[in-house]
Amino acid sequence: MTSHLDHQNTRASTGHLLALFTILIWGTNFVSTKVLLIDFIPVEILFFRFLIGYLVLLLISPRSLRIASFREEWLFIGAGLCGVTLYFLIENIALVYTTASNVGVIVSIAPFFTAVLAHFFLDGEKLTRRFIIGFGIALSGIILIALNGSFILQLNPIGDLLAFIAPAVWAIYSVLMRKIGQLRYHTIGATRKVFFYGLIFMLPALFLFEFHWELGRFTNMTNLSNILYLGLGASALCFVTWNRAVNLLGAIKTSVYIYLVPVITVVSSALILQEQITWVIVLGAFLTLFGSYISERKGHKLNNKNTNPHRG
Repeated sequence: MTSHLDHQNTRASTGHLLALFTILIWGTNFVSTKVLLIDFIPVEILFFRFLIGYLVLLLISPRSLRIASFREEWLFIGAGLCGVTLYFLIENIALVYTTASNVGVIVSIAPFFTAVLAHFFLDGEKLTRRFIIGFGIALSGIILIALNGSFILQLNPIGDLLAFIAPAVWAIYSVLMRKIGQLRYHTIGATRKVFFYGLIFMLPALFLFEFHWELGRFTNMTNLSNILYLGLGASALCFVTWNRAVNLLGAIKTSVYIYLVPVITVVSSALILQEQITWVIVLGAFLTLFGSYISERKGHKLNNKNTNPHRG
């Protein structure tokens, strides 16, 4: 019994560390992407980073992943479409029509969408009052960070609607990856297959958004280092660690870490891009971290009437 509990605790600790590591990398994506946007359009950055990620995973794990049934294959197809192609394209297109602050606020509600879908489609992934309270606190912090002292949220219907769709798409991806994780396929091989389908679905977008190969842009070391950071770190490595964390912790607990992205982005932007940190951002960061803690902690005061062992 003790050894079983120790094993569960080890799995949980590993999952939390993997999720935190992934979010630390994803939280600094903004800096690299902002630098690359000088010479690249969003769809070019997206395609090159996932192409690099796919090739790296292919080198690490070249063996073909044998899928047991076509029904399971559809899980990978859906994950590639939602988590790679649609999420990033919708987010990037939203930025054309609305402000980055609006997109940052709206996209950061992904954990709530994930929790709702997981509640209905995954066993043992039930919504709790603790999670809802933590979500509200964290979201208030995210809004403060995004507004950055301006306290003016300008609504742009097309862009804001797209930004609202993006986290819903990511939530579908998270649930699909949880189901894939339960099938016991090798994490790297499974992630590579998801990337493959993501790239396939991305091909039509290359013709719609004036994609240019122009590989000479990578002779610039700044461009090369940042695209490698996105391709090797944020794509190849982090999708593997994130998918593994989802498998170990579940879709809801892992998605809570997304709350930390705005905080990490603010800190990294201040250190690298010399962007100013205001008292509003500090307060927002505190609320985001506190909300994440409330959502994740295992206290029973908020759920003392709950006797279902699968909840919480």
